Amino acid sequence: FTLWVAMAIEFSGLLHASYLIQLAVAALAGKKIQSNEEPRSGIESIFFFGRCLASLAVLCFCLAVTFEALFSGNTTMWEGVPAWLAVIVFFVLMSIVGMLEGMQVAFFAVSKLPASERGDSVFAVKTCNLLFKGDGYNMPAFMVGRQLCVVSCMFFIARVTSLNYPDGETIFNVPEGFQSFLNLGFLGALITTILASISWQLVASAFPLIFLSNPLTYVLLRVCLLLEATGLCQAAWVLAAIHKKIAGFQRDEVYIGTAEERADKEMGDQSGHLPIGAGHMVKLPNFADNAPNSLKKLLKKDPTVAQYINDAVENA
Repeated sequence: FTLWVAMAIEFSGLLHASYLIQLAVAALAGKKIQSNEEPRSGIESIFFFGRCLASLAVLCFCLAVTFEALFSGNTTMWEGVPAWLAVIVFFVLMSIVGMLEGMQVAFFAVSKLPASERGDSVFAVKTCNLLFKGDGYNMPAFMVGRQLCVVSCMFFIARVTSLNYPDGETIFNVPEGFQSFLNLGFLGALITTILASISWQLVASAFPLIFLSNPLTYVLLRVCLLLEATGLCQAAWVLAAIHKKIAGFQRDEVYIGTAEERADKEMGDQSGHLPIGAGHMVKLPNFADNAPNSLKKLLKKDPTVAQYINDAVENA
């Protein structure tokens, strides 16, 4: 159910401005984003970028409303804090939250890779050595500290983005009913979701090793581990242990081994043990994963195609 709700929200295009940021970062970095999806057709591209532009327009409106309210003194920002200073701190904290969101994605992306494939830059090595040392305690500890850091940053961000217009006053002369809707806080939620969460996650998922090489990643990892060490959220470990006991959870390494163990045990197939015949296609390197959908459908529909491929490999 949760998956379908998330897919419906994504399909609406409300947050598609995040994709534009991902594409812009990839273009600036001169890197191509790898995807298992088929290239978009003309109509699909129009539909996709149309939603991106609509999302960008909504984001710009949210920012305009927020900053207009901030500079006119109609937010919940504490009195005595200059608006210009609030804007600076607002973007700094959003960047920190975004880094933490991206770090989470990047850490999980490389967690199952051998140490030799986790990057060779100084800070990538230092970050991975700290994160994965010992029994891997620092990975969940980072998750706890990360959440504490994000919540702390959100206290200030919420002050900036929460509107506080008196009854009868509206921004941009909008109707009072619409002003009541703006006062609910959805604008701030959309701003932070796009600019402080999803955009960073998309970039980190596309370039996890580059993310690890950022010195700020190592610094924030240290900060998160320090916050976790304070013990403020130590009850989370107790609840997690109870859940683990009830559900019988075990580490992935129990079932599949470590990345290094899997690499050591990797052995080539012996052709004599391969199932040859209709319906049994030889899995060439990256063949099944990268084959076009049309070919995959053809293989399922016509077994003789798989037989032909098997014969070609066997006689090669």
